Amino acid sequence: MPFFSTFPLPPKTAIALLASCIVFVDFAAAVAAAPRLPNIIIVYADDLGFGDLSCYNPSAAYQTPRLDQMAAEGIRFTDAHSPSTICSPSRYGLFSGQQIYRSTGRGGGAFEGPGGPSYLKPGTLTLAEMLRVQGYHTGVFGKWHVGLSWFDKNNQRLGGGFENSLLIDYEKSTPLVDGPNARGFDESFVTPNCPNTDPLYVYIENGMVLQPANQRHKRNTLPNLGGKWLWDNDEGWKSPDYDFMNADLLFFEKTKTFIERHRSDDAKTPFFAVLSTQIAHAPVLPAPEFNDATNGGPRGDFVWELDVLVGRLLDLVREQGIDDNTLIIFNADNGAETVHVDWMRRDHQHDASGGYRGMKRDGWEGGHRVPMIARWPTVIPAHQVSAQMINTTDLFATLASVTGYTLKDDDATDSFDMMPVMLGLVDDSTPVRQHLLTQSFRGEFQLRQRHWKYLDHAGSGGNNYDRPPLRQYALPEKSPEAPGQLYNLDTDPGETTNLYFAKPDKRRQLQTLLQELKRSGRSAPINRKPMGIEKIHRVASQR
Repeated sequence: MPFFSTFPLPPKTAIALLASCIVFVDFAAAVAAAPRLPNIIIVYADDLGFGDLSCYNPSAAYQTPRLDQMAAEGIRFTDAHSPSTICSPSRYGLFSGQQIYRSTGRGGGAFEGPGGPSYLKPGTLTLAEMLRVQGYHTGVFGKWHVGLSWFDKNNQRLGGGFENSLLIDYEKSTPLVDGPNARGFDESFVTPNCPNTDPLYVYIENGMVLQPANQRHKRNTLPNLGGKWLWDNDEGWKSPDYDFMNADLLFFEKTKTFIERHRSDDAKTPFFAVLSTQIAHAPVLPAPEFNDATNGGPRGDFVWELDVLVGRLLDLVREQGIDDNTLIIFNADNGAETVHVDWMRRDHQHDASGGYRGMKRDGWEGGHRVPMIARWPTVIPAHQVSAQMINTTDLFATLASVTGYTLKDDDATDSFDMMPVMLGLVDDSTPVRQHLLTQSFRGEFQLRQRHWKYLDHAGSGGNNYDRPPLRQYALPEKSPEAPGQLYNLDTDPGETTNLYFAKPDKRRQLQTLLQELKRSGRSAPINRKPMGIEKIHRVASQR
């Protein structure tokens, strides 16, 4: 018997009430069935070369089983690139979707001491701000390193330099005016620079310094594994509670706590977390539990630690019951450090550059071709290997597409939506990117157009190959008088034969394109339209 039959309602009123109930039930069912936005985690590794994971390098001196698992369960890119060949400009690219040139008008260095201000200028839409608009709870944990503003007792902005650390007035400097929490992150626990390399050695939580740097760090307080792996651990000012040995364990635990607390407090809202590691930046300081874990020496143990932490993240999302609707992306900020490449080749027959010419700071492929892996079990088909050109900057437009955010033309101007590739809708014969920009240590440009690569400079663009230990890796220059370089990577992936003079038409074409991309202020297309979560799930369900 209809429930309204027990009440003295007029028939028309009763029918209208029943109809409204049916509409409400249908609406509630539609809401329940609508695809939910995924949780998003980015693991951003440091100085990790193309050949540093066993899924990229079958001859690696060690195995990376959890990252190999992640690649097998999703998509692995073989032509992925960092925006720059050093730390800070690449991080700007991750968070802004742009080349550092868009912020500085040139290149950009890596910050040391109280260096700043932030490359992320006010008015620049950041990845975290975009996702927060879409309803995400956002957090970043680990290395920040895009510059911060610090002030002395006279309220004057301090420049870089280790001794300037002692001039910081923490009351005037905090909460930080351009820290993560002022750039779209709801929660943060970061170090200002490279965690174990560049003083200022302090922890910053939600814009506040937990303990000021008032102790002098001495390198000899750290274990010197193998007698050389402490290279690039600078002696400077640190806070009393600073822990060099367990840096990445701490960053992982902060990430884990962020995810668990958010899931407990507000499980219906998606989260966005960035785990920005110290690994595998110099110095090589694996946490004690990872020592001698591999046959690859201390650096092999260091990368093993990274692999274990990625595995713990995979396990965490499974334990939280969110594995099917969590997009995890793994990427690196540039190629492997020079001495690390040298020592790993000599001591362990391990090529961190994966067979490519160059290493960190260089414009050659070894400086910026890096691993990139994406996994989203219900959406990204497993066992994909893609040769599509992709840049770290592309993560911005890709995540905007996932979440349905329409980017303005002056947002993320070097970012392409790679979601169709991740979904398996576009194969390698149809490039999403017709061209790709990178910048080397000195801010000089490299431009790819399919298999053609133009370097707008002579030499490496970064390192000095006239001195040891890099002299042994110098290649004879077949066109030493050329002011730039042109290579066909299809026939010459090692960038050994400069075609600058031999292919003048192609060189001029790429030079003209480079000038246009610089002049126009963008390399990405205009009028980018997001796919949106409904369409993404519809495509995934039709496979």
